[in-house]
Amino acid sequence: MNFKEFGTILFVENYDACIDFYKHRLQMDVRNVKESLVTFNVSGGYLMVEQGGFGSASEKNRQQNPTVLRFDTASLDEAVSTLEKRGVNFIKKRIEFEWGTIAVLLDPDGNRIEIGEINETSGSYRRK
Repeated sequence: MNFKEFGTILFVENYDACIDFYKHRLQMDVRNVKESLVTFNVSGGYLMVEQGGFGSASEKNRQQNPTVLRFDTASLDEAVSTLEKRGVNFIKKRIEFEWGTIAVLLDPDGNRIEIGEINETSGSYRRK
């Protein structure tokens, strides 16, 4: 099958706060705006944030949300510093694994987001 691109749809309860977060804190480019959803460009695809989800004041557990949004970067320290200057609060600024290093934050609905700096042993590492 030859798919054109990959997209993720994230249903949220705190719609306006989530749109503001992805647009202004993460500074994701808006691709499209409809009545009850906003689509953001993501390298190689899109993230659609849509009304109709469940929000939580703390991190959702895996039963509430079995998906983690991961955005990989070349420099984790630089990404964390930049996002902190934009008002992003991190649960953990640095967690090291043999496959790479991540930082963890939440969106306004309690969805887990990881900023990753991967290495060659990561499952998401792209071989050349």
